[in-house]
Amino acid sequence: MKIYTKTGDKGTTSLFGGTRVPKHHIRIESYGTVDELNSHIGLLRDQDTDKETKEFLMEIQDRLFTIGSILATDPEKEKLKNGKDRLNIPRISAEDIEKLEKAMDQMNEELPAMTHFVLPGGHQSVSFCHIARCVCRRAERLSSALYDIEKYDDSVLIYLNRLSDYLFVLARKLTKQLNAEEVQWIPKKS
Repeated sequence: MKIYTKTGDKGTTSLFGGTRVPKHHIRIESYGTVDELNSHIGLLRDQDTDKETKEFLMEIQDRLFTIGSILATDPEKEKLKNGKDRLNIPRISAEDIEKLEKAMDQMNEELPAMTHFVLPGGHQSVSFCHIARCVCRRAERLSSALYDIEKYDDSVLIYLNRLSDYLFVLARKLTKQLNAEEVQWIPKKS
């Protein structure tokens, strides 16, 4: 099978289910940004961190593929006339969201209380984490805009929201693990 199909040469692409849309469609922007986020998570997973974090990041990458397939599906073609799933797309579960929350709670138990905003940086791994967090927020904004136009499973929005929080807490954990400096943002007053 060839990677190139030439079907997108005129600026359109196919959604899961066959519907063709422009490559600049909000749906494409949404799942394209989730794909970008997944690549940043992969880069983060390649950093020097503990085995448990690496395994959890791999699980997150799996969920991001699930989110991508949800976002890449034409809602008109997702269900049969009898209401059953036509395309058998996986879902984001409440358990997936709870895992992010539990991981954050566990990391927060070992971190000092936050009293100020923190500046991204301090170590390359921490910076990669903050970049992933920002891309996650962009994916959430785009997915939210899509949701306003065409409803889909809102667990996607919840998961992306929790994931950006998780990435922030993970950045703080990595700062501590790597003995990096966590620089507080103290607004300068005139």
